[in-house]
Parts: sequence; C-alpha cells; structure tokens
Amino acid sequence: MQTTAIRTENLTRDFGAVRAVDGLTLEVPAGIVFGLLGPNGAGKTTMIRLLLGLLEPTGGKANVLGFDATRDADKVRSRAGALLEHPRLYERLSAEDNLEFYGRVFRLPAGERQTRIKELLVHLGLWDRRKERVGTWSHGMRQKLAVARTLLHRPSLVFLDEPTAGLDPVAAAALREDLANLAERLGVTVFMTTHNLAEAEKLCAQVAVIRQGKLLATGRPDELRARGGQPRIKVVGQGFTERIMTFLRARPEVASAELVDGNLLIDLDGPVRAAPLVTQIVREGGEVEEVCKATASLEEVFLALVKDEE
Repeated sequence: MQTTAIRTENLTRDFGAVRAVDGLTLEVPAGIVFGLLGPNGAGKTTMIRLLLGLLEPTGGKANVLGFDATRDADKVRSRAGALLEHPRLYERLSAEDNLEFYGRVFRLPAGERQTRIKELLVHLGLWDRRKERVGTWSHGMRQKLAVARTLLHRPSLVFLDEPTAGLDPVAAAALREDLANLAERLGVTVFMTTHNLAEAEKLCAQVAVIRQGKLLATGRPDELRARGGQPRIKVVGQGFTERIMTFLRARPEVASAELVDGNLLIDLDGPVRAAPLVTQIVREGGEVEEVCKATASLEEVFLALVKDEE
C-alpha cells in the first residue's frame, strides 16, 4: 500500500523573471488532508498545476501517486481529481445531468455511473434537488456539486484550490466536514490550498506554509503552533481593568498581555511560574474563573514566519 501520495524535490517554476515556486521539497502522506497555506500570490495554484503536470518545472521534480508528474502527467490526472479556479459545471444542465456527462467523459460503465452519481449526491445532501438546473443554485451548492464531479471516478488523490472561498460560514463548515470525511472514511488524500489559516487549523492533519514560492515551515498544525514563541496562559474571568493591564505589562516576566474577547492572554518571557501573576490579578480586583495554558494560533505563527522573512 502506498504511504506517500506526493513527494517533491527542489521543485521550481519561473515565469520570466518571476519565481513562482522556489525549490519546494515536500512529502505528503497518503490518506490525510494536507494544506498548502500562504497569502494570495504565494505560488499555491502554480504548485497544484505542477503536481498535475499542467506546467513543466523549471527545476526539480515531483512524484505523484508513484508517477513522475511531468513524464507521466496523463497517468497522474487519470488517478487524481482536481477542483481549481472554476467549478467546470454546465449551468443549463441539472445536477444529475452534469454528473452524467462527466461520468461518460471518465468512461464509467452505465450501471456504475448511475450508482456513483446517486451515492455522491446523497452524501453531499443534493439528491432531492438533482433535477434542478445548476444555474439556479447558490454558490455553496454549486461548489458541493463541483466536489462531487471531482470525486466521480473515485480518485485516490484530490486537489482543491481554495475550496471554501466565497462560501458563507454555514456552507463552508459543511464542505469542511465533507472533506474531512473523505480522508477519514474513504482514505482519499486531499491536497488543498487556502489562505484561511483558521480553516486549515480545523481541517488539515499536516500543513506547509509558503510565501513568494518559498517553504517557510511544514508539520502538523499543533507542531507549528508550538513554535509560536513564548509560553502563554489564558485567564478567563472579568474585571480585568486598565490598572491590571498596566501592572502586567510592567512585569519583567511578562512579554505581552492583551484582552481578547474579554479574557486575558499573557505571553510569559520563558518558563516562569504563572501563579504569582494570577494572585496579583485577584488582589487588584480581577475575578478569575479559570487559568489554562494556551498556544499561539496558526495565524499568529504564520504572521511571525512571514515577518522573519521580510
């Protein structure tokens, strides 16, 4: 059984004087949701096109599902699904007819095609509306149908470029759940790009952070958060006055202190004891309900990584 879905070595792509992908070396295990994170223009879409063999690298190489992505591009694309910038749906056709068309393109036998179409539409909550024209649907529903189109031929690897962009929070959460189920229940490897770091933190088993085509960090989200600098405590309660904030910011063992959603987030300057600080907060009139260790968010780690590169 293949344990690595994607492996790249020093993968590079230039467009004239612009280096869109700069010596990326990555390994993506099979059967997980992997997130390629970065701001707009970081090289995420170019990376997917290289892995699908739609672009040739300027340097380096990529191995996808055991095939060279340049030399065996047709074999890669026949075994992978991809949802890039456009959903590639026919708006005058019904949802069912869209999938019927693509099932024929993938040369699925008639019986298998009908079974697979129903399976996907039921799973994505679209079966009862399968006869409706896609052009009348919301963006979120069309995006779900595009995911179904991507999965129709049972690929073992799916590439998704900003899959929840433009979706409302409810539709985005539903699609995230569907993507998580793909990896967890069906063993499909999902390689997704996003600049939504909170989304990646919830969904991805592993991530890589890039900026201007360069790899800044890779690992599990919790591993990246652990690199986020000073130890941090979260103090839940109320009554955290400006006097308390001034006291905290004056303490040598406190690197920073701020109020977030009414709670105190305190970054400590090294492995110091938090108990004396909490005792003083109470003496100053703060009502402490809970104290717990906290870690930097993935977004905070990303911003720190980007700042270090500037």
